[in-house]
Amino acid sequence: MNQSRRGDTARVFDDTTSHGAPQGIAHEMFTDGELLEMFDLLAVPRTIEQKMLNMLRQGRLSKWFSGIGQEAIAVGVTYALDSGDWVLPMHRNLGVWTTRGVDLDRLFRQVLGRADGFTAGRDRTFHFGTLEHHLVGMISHLGATMPVADGLALAGRLNGTNQVAASFTGEGATSEGDVHEAMNLAAVWKLPVIFVVENNGYGLSTPSADQFACAQVADRAVGYGMVGEVVDGNDVCAVVTATRRAAERARSGEGPTLLEFMTFRMRGHEETSGTDYVPRELFEQWSRLDPLDRLFAALEQRGALDTAGRDERLAVLKADLEGRINAAAVHPVPSSTPERELGDVYAPRSRPVRQLVGESQTDTRYLDAITDAMRTAMRDDPSVVLLGQDIAEYGGAFKATVGFVEEFGRERVRNTPIIESGAIGAAIGLALDGFRPIVELQFGDFISCGFNQIVNQLATTHYRWGAALPVVIRAPIGGGTGAGPFHSQNIEGWFGNVAGLKVVAPSTAADARGLLLEAIDDDAPVLYLEHKRLYRTVSDPVPSGWVTVPIGSARIVRPGRHATVVTYGGTVQVAVDTADQLARDGVDVEVIDLRSLVPWDVDTVVDSVTRTSRCLVLHEAPVTGGFGGEIAATVSERAFYALDAPVRRLGALDTPIPFAKQLEELHLPNARLEAALRDLCDA
Repeated sequence: MNQSRRGDTARVFDDTTSHGAPQGIAHEMFTDGELLEMFDLLAVPRTIEQKMLNMLRQGRLSKWFSGIGQEAIAVGVTYALDSGDWVLPMHRNLGVWTTRGVDLDRLFRQVLGRADGFTAGRDRTFHFGTLEHHLVGMISHLGATMPVADGLALAGRLNGTNQVAASFTGEGATSEGDVHEAMNLAAVWKLPVIFVVENNGYGLSTPSADQFACAQVADRAVGYGMVGEVVDGNDVCAVVTATRRAAERARSGEGPTLLEFMTFRMRGHEETSGTDYVPRELFEQWSRLDPLDRLFAALEQRGALDTAGRDERLAVLKADLEGRINAAAVHPVPSSTPERELGDVYAPRSRPVRQLVGESQTDTRYLDAITDAMRTAMRDDPSVVLLGQDIAEYGGAFKATVGFVEEFGRERVRNTPIIESGAIGAAIGLALDGFRPIVELQFGDFISCGFNQIVNQLATTHYRWGAALPVVIRAPIGGGTGAGPFHSQNIEGWFGNVAGLKVVAPSTAADARGLLLEAIDDDAPVLYLEHKRLYRTVSDPVPSGWVTVPIGSARIVRPGRHATVVTYGGTVQVAVDTADQLARDGVDVEVIDLRSLVPWDVDTVVDSVTRTSRCLVLHEAPVTGGFGGEIAATVSERAFYALDAPVRRLGALDTPIPFAKQLEELHLPNARLEAALRDLCDA
């Protein structure tokens, strides 16, 4: 049977072995020339792998994840798609790269960790991408690239290019939340995505029966509302045919397809793990289904290739590839400098700094300034797209996007399901294809559900393989509103240690607008922290036009002589009010609003402390592990000889933030600031 109704699982074979290995080969619809081409394409990764395994045994290679016996899936999927379609392979999919025509010499330098590889030695094997070839590689956190495929497919729709995105994963990784979020989102939005599941029977050593209870992974398709098919993954012709069928559905607007390719891993998960846990008879069964041997049998049956011709083709290929690999092996190892490494953490700015001042300044609330920044950017730049829960007709949890659907349409103002990780992953895909997405989180606390996408993918991509990811994540944070432990946290300490991610925290309406416009223009990812308590309580003059605030630039809010308070976000006005109170007693305190935390303006802070000789770092987050520790340590190092007292830190109590107003006030540092400053100035 070969059902293909929406939500049905279409099985493209009936006769199977006990392990689910489909029989037969679907070569009748292909010409001799096409079959010969596919034979050569299969032989390339097989030959490379055999060489790599030899180098591994010789100690010339540190690690290898073998795809021997599974090549038909990587080769077949890539062969079936157009060159402009996106492919997101995994660590066992060498055939994707070779079939897409990636420069083999550079690929071998990458695999062997040599200079001039795609990551210049910063990451290994296939943890990279090449936008030129429309390839986006994996990270080790399996399933994480599945939502990225959604974003790439959405980008194609918005651009009108009708591109398809095919994302690979193993059957074990389908238990990951990212896979579920990606499949659900693609089905809801009817995105042109092909979810490629390579079912080789084992997630490392755990058999499929211990991974999931359904008979086949593709059976889940009905729950998502998409087509699912189970395909002979060791028959390259069957793979090509199923992929073309899925791509045709995708391009015609029928949405995603889940293709489960049945195959078998003939080596260990990676070489050192071995295969002792696998019954020997399975190797015997699946060795008879080797994709290269099966395709050769079809060619031989047609009279298109005989044994001598096959051996000659393979010998020529082996000689060419061994020469290239040997040359890569003696290529220079990477060398660099701290300056170069640090310089590649963030993508260089591609847009000029814009300061297009309008005719007026209007007293504006903090929340309205954020809204106006997004509206200004969306009117100016069609690549700005909004993603988030309830942001369309409802206008967002705090009504920051009210009226946006009416002005910009649902294609650019997109309600997502409840999927923080999936939404951020989709934003990564959009950014890879030229968009500048803004993801709104309902509350900053919920960012923990998207933590992996941010710290392991979004923040690291440019440093690892040079792709810019201009993604802005808006996160409403902070206490003082009686919202309790899960809607009031200050999250900057979680991300201050994440290289590659910029973090800003405005305290005024003007800075909220200017920093958001600057973040949208930046080519690096920016975490934009907006304090909820300030939304409707803070107003100040805000210029019209495109007026930005540089990221990494602090401002002196209140000049002073006796001590410096370094703070940001929701505690800036607390510091100013306290300083004004102390001034009545002759204590003159300078207040610095950092505005940006990563990077932060070290020079402005050190210059201030050098003048005042005392420093207190204030933030709303708990003290232990807070970002204030970084500031205090830097001030102690850079201004040590100017200090008349140790640098002090003041933050919230080291407890979760409580709900009751009286307990929340006890938790927050606000009421303790005056005494702390008096004590500092008396020291």
